[in-house]
Order: sequence, then structure tokens, then C-alpha cells
Amino acid sequence: MRSEDSDFVLLQEIDSITQGVRAKIDEQPRVGLVLGSGLGAVADAIESPIRIPTEELNGWPRSTVEGHAGKLVFGKLEGQSVCVVQGRVHFYEGHSMSRLAVPVRVLQRLGADVLIVTNAAGGVNQNFEPGDVMLITDHINFPGMAGHSPLLGPNLDQLGPRFPDMSQAYDRELQEIAREVAAALGIELREGVYFCLAGPTFETPAELRFLQANGADAVGMSTAPEVTVARHGGMRVLGFSGISNITSLNGDRAASHEEVLETGSTIAPKLVRLIKGVIARL
Repeated sequence: MRSEDSDFVLLQEIDSITQGVRAKIDEQPRVGLVLGSGLGAVADAIESPIRIPTEELNGWPRSTVEGHAGKLVFGKLEGQSVCVVQGRVHFYEGHSMSRLAVPVRVLQRLGADVLIVTNAAGGVNQNFEPGDVMLITDHINFPGMAGHSPLLGPNLDQLGPRFPDMSQAYDRELQEIAREVAAALGIELREGVYFCLAGPTFETPAELRFLQANGADAVGMSTAPEVTVARHGGMRVLGFSGISNITSLNGDRAASHEEVLETGSTIAPKLVRLIKGVIARL
């Protein structure tokens, strides 16, 4: 049953989608991964993969953006059972925030208790370089602050509380593991605050100066809604931003999605090594 007459996805529909997925897999995942633009190659590291096109799942939000394949990939990574969401969806594609929550909700109902999120982001911190990987230590969910929260509407009491705490949105123990893995692998790991905007336009110079003045190190159009839902459901979250470009605070450089995808191909190998190292230590 799909809640066609409502912007709010109810537990009955989430469980219906979950049952459809469960019928196609042999083992429930412990770790869920959501991949950003140009970072889908991370799924290639999965051993003995089972691939499910999300178009086969009634109620799953469709990804329409280049660089997002629209598949679930189940298998093993460093001995752990994982599910990779290869093809995230975004608010700007016309989905309700509640519909954006479906992938994470299904991961929760499948039994995953750790969520690793990745995204391609613009570097607001002018000390960053394209190709850097940033450990997300916190985020600013601007659409959520303006009233567009994935938790809007009836609370799913079976999954989490009406008023979830977000003081540690990103798990500190997992962050420390990521730092140790990066150091062991010789990967320079930037750290900072991710600022989520609704998109789909890239930012004006004035908007970028506003973001910088309010603590942003990187900016993108995703991730914060997924993390909000994950924390509502009690999942531990680790997040990485692949810095695809350095934003121009004076408007002398134009941003493009092609640049995001191109840089993603250089970031993905580093992310694969980092994620495998973290998962091996869970």
C-alpha cells in the first residue's frame, strides 16, 4: 500500500518495500552506505554482489540525476554484510522529504545499525583542494531549519521518538576510527561542517559568503535528511564529503555537475580504502 494521498510515508508502506527487498537477499545487512554524485564506484568493491534495481521496488523514490545509478547492492565488504544505496535521491527532484527517508528507513527495517553517507560537495573552506576527502563532524540542515524535515508529519513511534536528539549526529567513535584508518593509509583527511541546501542551483557568491560566515566548510544538496532519519531510528552515522570543487566567493569560477562527476572519479578510490578500513574495524 502506497500513501498516494499523503506526503507522509507510513510504516506500512516502508515494511512493504522492506519485504520486497528481503525476498531478494540471503542475509540482512549490518552496514548501509549511501553514495553521492560520481562516487558510485564504491559499490564495485562489494564481494558477491546482489544488485536490485530500485525501479523494481514500488514506492522507492526514483533517482533522475546523472551519476546516480538507482540500484541497491548487497554483499560483503571486509567480512561485514552491507547494502549500498547506489543512487541517492534529492529534495530538488520533487520528492517529499518523507519519501527521501525511504532508503534509510528500509535499511533500518532490514537490520542495519550503522550508516555511512558520502557526498560530493563544494569546498567553502578555502584551504581545501578539489579531490580532498572531508570527515563530516557536524552539519547544518538548512531545509530542515526552514520546516522541510523528513520527520514532519506523524511520528513513526516504532522507529524513534517524536523529538530525537541531534547533539551527536555523527558518531564520535566512528570518527576516531576513520581518523586512525586515514593516518594508517596515508590519506589526508580534512574535517569540517557540511551545510545542506535544497538546490538544484549552485550558490551565488553572496550565499557562499553567508555559508562561510556561519561555519560551513563544505556545501551540498543531500545527506542531512538521511542522517536525521538515521539518528531518529538509532543508527550510528559516519559521513564523508568528497570535495569536488572549491567554491568562488567572488564569482570568478563557475561550478558544474560535470566537474562534480569528474572529480568524483579521483575521490572514489580514496573513499573505498577509507570505508573498507573502517568497516574492517567494526
